[in-house]
Amino acid sequence: MPAFSLEPAQNLWRAELRALAADRLRPLAERGEPGRVNRPLLAELGRLGLLGRLFTSGALDLCLMRESLGYACTEAETALALQGLGAHPVHTHGTPEQRSRWLPGVIDGTTVAAFALSEPGAGSDAAALELRAEEREPEAAKHEPPQPPEPCPGTADAAPRAGEGTSGAAARDPLPGGVDVELRVGEGASGAAAREPLPGGADVELRAVAGESAERTSDADRTGWRLTGTKCWISNAPEADFYTVFARTGPGAGARGVTAFLVPADRPGLTGERLDMLSPHPIGTLDFDAVPVTRDDVLGHVGGGFRVAMATLDLFRPSVGAFAVGMAQAAVDATLAHTAERGAFGGTLSDLQTVAHQVAEMSLRTEAARLMVYAAATAYDERAADLPGRVAMAKLLATETAQYVVDHAVQLHGARALRRGHLLEHLYREVRAPRIYEGASEVQRGIIARELYRNVTEKPCGSGEASAKGAGK
Repeated sequence: MPAFSLEPAQNLWRAELRALAADRLRPLAERGEPGRVNRPLLAELGRLGLLGRLFTSGALDLCLMRESLGYACTEAETALALQGLGAHPVHTHGTPEQRSRWLPGVIDGTTVAAFALSEPGAGSDAAALELRAEEREPEAAKHEPPQPPEPCPGTADAAPRAGEGTSGAAARDPLPGGVDVELRVGEGASGAAAREPLPGGADVELRAVAGESAERTSDADRTGWRLTGTKCWISNAPEADFYTVFARTGPGAGARGVTAFLVPADRPGLTGERLDMLSPHPIGTLDFDAVPVTRDDVLGHVGGGFRVAMATLDLFRPSVGAFAVGMAQAAVDATLAHTAERGAFGGTLSDLQTVAHQVAEMSLRTEAARLMVYAAATAYDERAADLPGRVAMAKLLATETAQYVVDHAVQLHGARALRRGHLLEHLYREVRAPRIYEGASEVQRGIIARELYRNVTEKPCGSGEASAKGAGK
């Protein structure tokens, strides 16, 4: 079989992204305030067409983007990734109205998105979240004026209701550069798509889910909830313009009864504060004090929020590994240059076998992690049956590898790498978090083990393989 390799165009694109990140994005990142959303940086990502590609690229292209940006400008990489993480549920599960209202701003970098899943007591155990969504009085009942007495025969007894007759209407909103995208509501538009060019050559396709939006818009009672509780460790909080929020609408424990909501930041009762973290990312808490939401804010369907969350993480976990690979490669390249030039013991550091072998090990592990990330991303794009295990392996290996590589790069650079502002000092602070977020390393090992034993138990009896009973020992 031929050896695996990227297409020439993909390698060229990686090189172009590195150059763009170094020349146009890094200066903006350096002028930003650590721990705050860098809106000029986001706007530049939009002008370059990279934010639009979040919704048009496959998992492999997403990995190539994150790896390349992570190599040259970690702040730009993180800004791009957080936009995708926060807005991807809107793209895949939102109504046409939600998409046309929020996605154009996400794509041009003027609207900041956030993914609000973690809680103080529900980090790795995402199914244990406790943010409550308590049913409230329907909006129509609260605001409808008193009804007149029953009319006499022959008189008009009803007026047209707001919203009737709008099925099939189109919502139009401008995209960057004056391009419009049309999203049709209703059964007749099922499967229809609007596809328009974005800056930088990226396209975006926003599809209506067949029948789903029509069912919601015709819902007369506008049933709603009030969200009460706390979210913690939320990237882009409290500065985002909207949040994809996961709350418990059903009484049952575990994943059942969780619903995803699109919550604009200006909803009454929603507040938050920044957290001062090791890495210079915008991260904070969100407090929900009876924040009102309705069926129009639901992403997907009521009770289907956990599936929305996991589908999003399945896409972004391999690309977390790609980010880690980008940082690891930057550390390897910096170490190669340093050890080849640094004089020591009558030669250079690279003349010392122990140093040369260490650099070889760093490069070996980085390349192995890169290939596993690419394989997992390709499996995602091909909808492979063993996707959960592949994704978990890729994130686990890549993030643990990056920690190893950056740590050894610091060791080989010596004290200079500990000075504030040095590349490796920056990477040393950046590399720690990916082993925790979007599923800690321990969670990934649990997923891998679960998938391995599931394959054992599904083998037919008498096949010569380990039996289900023996697999549990």
